[in-house]
Amino acid sequence: MAKINIKKLEADLWESADLLRAESKLTSNQYCMPVLGLIFLRYAFSRYKLVEKEIMANRPMRNGRVMPISPLDFKEKSAIFLPKEARFDYLVSLPDNVADLNLKSKTGEDMNSLGEVVNNAMELIESQSRQLEGILPKEYTVFSDSLLSQILRIFNNDALNEVGGDVIGRIYEYFLNKFAKNVAQDDGVFFTPKSLVNMIVNVLEPKSGVLLDPACGSGGMFVQTGDFVNAEGMSANKAMTFYGQEKVEYNAKLCKMNMAVHGLSGTIKSGDEANTFYHDAHNLEGKCDYVMANPPFNVDKVKAETTSNAGRLPFGLPGYNAKTKEIGNANYLWISYFYAYLNDTGRAGFVMASSATDSANKDKDIREKLVKTGDVDAMVSVGNNFFYTLSLPCSLWFFDKGKKDNLRDKILFIDARNYFTVVDRTLNEWSEWQLRNLQAIVFLYRGEKEKYQKLINDYNAAISAAVKNLKEDAQPFSDLIEKDTQTHFWGLMGWIEKPVDDFVELRKNINSQIDQTKMCIKSAESLIKKSKIKAMRTAGEAFCGVLSSILTIIDEYEWLTSKFGVDGEYKDVLGLCKIATTTEVEEKNYSLTPGAYVGVAEAEDDGVDFHERMNEIHAELKKLNEEATVLMQDILKGWEEMA
Repeated sequence: MAKINIKKLEADLWESADLLRAESKLTSNQYCMPVLGLIFLRYAFSRYKLVEKEIMANRPMRNGRVMPISPLDFKEKSAIFLPKEARFDYLVSLPDNVADLNLKSKTGEDMNSLGEVVNNAMELIESQSRQLEGILPKEYTVFSDSLLSQILRIFNNDALNEVGGDVIGRIYEYFLNKFAKNVAQDDGVFFTPKSLVNMIVNVLEPKSGVLLDPACGSGGMFVQTGDFVNAEGMSANKAMTFYGQEKVEYNAKLCKMNMAVHGLSGTIKSGDEANTFYHDAHNLEGKCDYVMANPPFNVDKVKAETTSNAGRLPFGLPGYNAKTKEIGNANYLWISYFYAYLNDTGRAGFVMASSATDSANKDKDIREKLVKTGDVDAMVSVGNNFFYTLSLPCSLWFFDKGKKDNLRDKILFIDARNYFTVVDRTLNEWSEWQLRNLQAIVFLYRGEKEKYQKLINDYNAAISAAVKNLKEDAQPFSDLIEKDTQTHFWGLMGWIEKPVDDFVELRKNINSQIDQTKMCIKSAESLIKKSKIKAMRTAGEAFCGVLSSILTIIDEYEWLTSKFGVDGEYKDVLGLCKIATTTEVEEKNYSLTPGAYVGVAEAEDDGVDFHERMNEIHAELKKLNEEATVLMQDILKGWEEMA
């Protein structure tokens, strides 16, 4: 299999598809479902071809002929059989004159447009899978034939032939992410940022059992759990039983498609019966091994009596308006539900508004009862701009009814508000290594030093592998520069042959290599053909990007080991983490705000004298004002002369 640059593939596919969105004159919300449906169709076809190959490898023969494949053969391998008319290669190969082909739909009706043919393909797939019945989009007649044909060709990329679901699943998530951002101003509530989902899954460490997400949106909790379980060498569909509730039908369809693309099956209920405030749709109170959720925050006007009658309130009903008999903020309804769904050893992880960690009155009473159970495991503060729909910070809550005896009177507090990666001006996230570093703090809190050590080993392996691959990464740039510069460039790379055993020295070498590569780019610009300069610059910048990514891994390694050492000895870190006793929590009036416990780290001295720097700034401003005055006088003089 050729090496695929998945990030570039994702970006290229999105760019192409988004350009066509503008041409379609559809809003992002209208465009979202049909495009995700086509990605699903592409996944179904890739999966079909992969399974077909497996079936044919051991196909028996009868009377000298290979026995034909049947839908049952695919069902036995947990795959969907695709009739010819539902296969992606059939759809993408149709000529422009669909109306002249005399095509008939599944129900025997004439099909006169490509949109009708794609709708029919979706109908045919649904007839093969009870889980997908009524789920796949069938609005493709809103596109002109030419536009729909272009969109189909976008997802006919050869790189997608290799995937077996993994890459296409990732692309589905990428598109879901991008659509969520684009429709954020409307209702982009269906998408929980992947880094928050990963953090929840990493802390809960699901292995087997029943998982419920009672506000499941597009199914991110299920997908990441599936990835986690599969990565542990188990089959997610065999180990886990997935249940979801989602009031919004549109979001539930996104969820079912998302699960299908990732090869997962589950029971998802939607509509009024899935309104978690009033219904335990799956009858799961006290039965769940895991509960994960990102519920809507600060919901008001919830009917107190109906909620009370629905149960799942082990700590009582939150405060409500006696006159209207409505709960003004439902945050503690959610918190109570998540706890109530757990079995005797169950774990819960969920996103919640930061204000809920120390809200007063009845909320405080419920929080006190929660703390006294000993089941509150960890609290994590998350910084601004992790969501597309709001910029305010939030918190991650973790319950563990099976917590070890030595931890029952303790809670881990982590303040991660200042620990993140900036994606752009309005969006932050945790990188893979940052997620693992935060998880490592939980490991040490739980006394699992062997997991911490594995992370240290993974850092060393990742950095060594990245350095080892630098020759290959540098080759595209080297191929585009002239011989003398090329010789000089490779002469600077001798350090990559040395064993990686000193990250300080490695950092120096990488920084030097970045500087030298930039100089080589400038030198090559005057020595190669103009037609090659752009490609050479791109390749050189890409190589510098690879070098910078290694520096980023080293940064995260040093962030972790500077606090807990190479061997992993837990200690409270000012401004970051603290293990507090329930007595300490009681002393703080049962606040669960991490910042109240971890304190504030001292600002690092940057060696700059404040007063001296302010004087410099004032002098710079004065000079700029003087220059602006002279410039304005010159402009006015020019205007007078023109007049």
